[in-house]
This record gives sequence, structure tokens and C-alpha cells, in this order.
Amino acid sequence: MLDVKICGLSTFEAIDAAIARGASHLGFVFFEKSPRHVDLAEMAELVDYVQGRAQTVAVTVDPSDDLLARLAGDVGVDWLQLHGSETERRVAEAKAKTGLKVMKALPIAGIDDLDRIEPYRSVTDAILLDSKRPQGSNLPGGNGLSFDWRLLTALDRDVPFMLSGGLDSDNVEEAVRIARPAGLDISSGVESAPGIKDIGRINRFFDALERARETDVQGEDQS
Repeated sequence: MLDVKICGLSTFEAIDAAIARGASHLGFVFFEKSPRHVDLAEMAELVDYVQGRAQTVAVTVDPSDDLLARLAGDVGVDWLQLHGSETERRVAEAKAKTGLKVMKALPIAGIDDLDRIEPYRSVTDAILLDSKRPQGSNLPGGNGLSFDWRLLTALDRDVPFMLSGGLDSDNVEEAVRIARPAGLDISSGVESAPGIKDIGRINRFFDALERARETDVQGEDQS
């Protein structure tokens, strides 16, 4: 069963739609340069609205100790997603300071980037593999671009990861078939405009994911 994280949420309506279709994780972005940014008061309200129906994730970029404390205490999320240049040591510090589960995002463009995964495995609860930001972008994620998923066939099968970057209803079946991820993270692929979640696109994404699961089960039955 794949975990599915819908990221960059900012409305109750989108939260309800994501949960209704089976999202396991809901992501809320605290990064002022992002069109998906919500302030801490807004995030706390959204997290409270979830009421344990899914895992809540605060997405941050190189957060300060003060921000970490507020996310863990005032906002009360279940997870931290670190999407900046955090070292393994900083990731371990964040986990120790907050007591929260931690997901580290790593940018992938070529085969050599896979070497960065192993050092983080012992200090994280999950690894998220995303495409590298395009030249000129100041957003570490949510750029709507994918990378060559065939690179991930070089990973050992005991390396669980969540796949991100450019996923949508048109390509999720191919992504699951090639990359064989433990989870999926989607943001711009279910939006009508940057930061605006589209309920129809959320539903189409999960429809496509269900087809991918059915195909996978049929393939296992025939093997």
C-alpha cells in the first residue's frame, strides 16, 4: 500500500478531498517564497482541522531552532519535512529537538545524486526524492518537474523512499511502474494554478493511482 502525501494544502475543502480519496499525509508549507506558504497561525488551524484523520507534515527550508520549536509546540504537526540544505547532523538535531518524525528531501538529477541517500537513512524516518530546482527558480520543490525515474532502479530494494517532482494523473502509473516507490508526494500536479488545489485534479490523480495499483496486482498474480 503506497503512502500518498498531498502537499501545499491551504483550504479545508482540499483537505477533505485528499482525505476522502485516501491520502495518508497532508503537507503544509512554511516558506514565504512559495505560492503555497501558510503562516503558523493558518497552519495550526489546518492541522487542527485534520483531527488525526491523516498524518500532518510541516514543510520547511533550513528552519531555525525557534521555528522548529513553534512547529512542534504551537502548531502540533506529526512530521517535519526538511527541504533545504540541511546536513545529516542538522536533521538529527531537528529530530532530537522536536521529538517529531522527520522526512528529508533530496534533489535528484543524475546517478551520482543517489549516493547522498545512505548518510541520511540513519537520521530520518523517511527520504523524499525530488527533482532538482531548475535554473532561476528559488523554490526547492513544487516546480512541476520530474527527473528520470529509471535512475531509481539502481537503488537497493531495501531503500524505501517517497517519490516527488512533476507527478500528476497522466504520469503516476508510469512513475509507480518504473520507480517502485514506498510513497508518492504531489503538489503542483493537482493544482489549477500555483498554490490553488483543484478538487477535480485530486480525484483524477487518485483514479489514476487506483489503476496503477490494479495493474500491479494483476502483474503479481500472473508472475
